[in-house]
Amino acid sequence: MDAVVTAFGMVFNTETLLIIAASSIYGLFVGAVPGLTATMALALLVPLTFFMDPIPALAAMVTTSAMAIFAGDIPGCLLRMPGTAASAAYTDESFAMSRNGHADTALGAGLVFSAIGGLFGTVVLIACAPILAEFALNFTSFEYFWLILLGITCAIAISSDRPLKGGIMLVLGFLVASVGLSNPAAFPRFTGGNTDLMGGIGFLPLLIGMFATSEIIRYALDTKARPPIIDQPIVNVFAGMWRLTVKYPVQIVRGSVLGTVVGALPGAGSDIAAWMSYAVSKKFSKEPEKFGTGHVEGIVESGAANNSALAGAWIPALVFGIPGDTLTAIVIGVLYMKNLNPGPTLFTTNPQNIYAIYILFIFANLIMVPFGWATIKVAKRILAVPRAILMPVILLFCIVGSFAMNNAAFDIGIMLVAGFVAYILEENDFPVAPAILGVVLGPMLEENLVKSMIKSDGHVADFFERPIAGVLGVMTLVVWTWPFLRIAIGRLRARQPRSAA
Repeated sequence: MDAVVTAFGMVFNTETLLIIAASSIYGLFVGAVPGLTATMALALLVPLTFFMDPIPALAAMVTTSAMAIFAGDIPGCLLRMPGTAASAAYTDESFAMSRNGHADTALGAGLVFSAIGGLFGTVVLIACAPILAEFALNFTSFEYFWLILLGITCAIAISSDRPLKGGIMLVLGFLVASVGLSNPAAFPRFTGGNTDLMGGIGFLPLLIGMFATSEIIRYALDTKARPPIIDQPIVNVFAGMWRLTVKYPVQIVRGSVLGTVVGALPGAGSDIAAWMSYAVSKKFSKEPEKFGTGHVEGIVESGAANNSALAGAWIPALVFGIPGDTLTAIVIGVLYMKNLNPGPTLFTTNPQNIYAIYILFIFANLIMVPFGWATIKVAKRILAVPRAILMPVILLFCIVGSFAMNNAAFDIGIMLVAGFVAYILEENDFPVAPAILGVVLGPMLEENLVKSMIKSDGHVADFFERPIAGVLGVMTLVVWTWPFLRIAIGRLRARQPRSAA
């Protein structure tokens, strides 16, 4: 009980509340401007967390991500340009509603049901994380090795419709993470004799480059004109929301559950959750023919899914140190920076910090409603900000943020190179998220593999001896071999009618 009281005191103090307010405005602005993603918002925010205490720093992360994911609905509704990838699934639906004169309802549904989905995901986080943490206390390097390997495998299979390209990006992330002395043997790898690379490639400059600089390059090379904003007054976004809640309770719960589950899968994230939820909503709808014409049902379900996925992604991040998406990959870096190493011991040694995170999630989703309402009211002014002014300012922040980590100009070079490479890769349909997962999980995978090999004296069978390790190992091998098994089963079925004939 003392830990809960302490957590409330850590959250509800002047410094933290001011940071929450500032982060809310920042996240809403970034999410509402097309091309500025939630991941970019967090990447640019990391340098500022150097000067914050742990809980205010996490408050900034939680609030910014929640607000940015919702705010992506606004330009999708008014411009047909989703502000974030999580809003892309139902952009056409909400824009069609705007053209039909129902922009209020579309934006209100996105706001209200995003908050409800976020609160649902938080409840699941509060309920499941401690149980999983207690279970994870029994893990050794064998279990962690298989868990990380299974998470990486699932991330490639789930987060991309191009598994081969996802696998290539994952390997690229492994290669980037292996540069320098940070390996079990402390042997300099891939440094080319460059002393700046002895400490490895900085995670923060890499993030800023891949998610912020690449967008600046894309904007500079994009000659498409922005479409005009839907010009209709936004009167009352809350009108009719109770009616929608009563009409679509199953959709709200289903979207929240699906979003939380998908969010907890490594590499999936809010955008995958929203797409899956929209598809499920259409499949089980009593009025599937209305989808795409301005039907609010899909927005209700997908809006609940994308924000519930945020809290779901924190479950593996806090318990196992495995990011559920690129947002929690950044958060894990901040946790390590603040000496709050993710893992089961975080729940036993720092329970007040865990309770504070729970409170932050609840508070962020509650204040999303008034802050979101205010953002919708001034949406047209936000969307009118000239990107020719905005992008150079963002580039300046990218340079300062990259330099601030080590006060080294070399990190600015990493940022620029990472941005250029990420732009080229994305233009050729290579997903960036698996590369970030590779950078985060690569060192963990290598460390646990080396530890396990030392313990087992090189015997592979020892990797399957412990019950949990054996189950995780078999599951991983099944996921690996399933495509080949499916082909073999298909061929056997094709031969059966012939033999019967």
